[in-house]
Amino acid sequence: MTSYNLAFINNLSSWEIILIFLVVLLFFGAKRLPGLFKSVGKSVKEFKKATTEIEEEVRSAMDTTDSDESAPTQTSANASADSDTAGSNNEDKPKID
Repeated sequence: MTSYNLAFINNLSSWEIILIFLVVLLFFGAKRLPGLFKSVGKSVKEFKKATTEIEEEVRSAMDTTDSDESAPTQTSANASADSDTAGSNNEDKPKID
């Protein structure tokens, strides 16, 4: 599991984190705080799920483009020769007497 660090969290000391928690406690109250953290946790979980789904889509799209590029391609001379031999079937041509 990878950890993502926000740039400003590295600069916060423990006293500053406690002060931020107390300010949040004053704004929302003790009764609302568990519900608030629960909804924040659900939001973070949903955001991580969405980012992993997008990463998987990008990887699968890149894999399909890589496999398309590695497939051999026909040159125009080979393609015209193939179309000439495909059209030379005598059963499809009308008989002229």
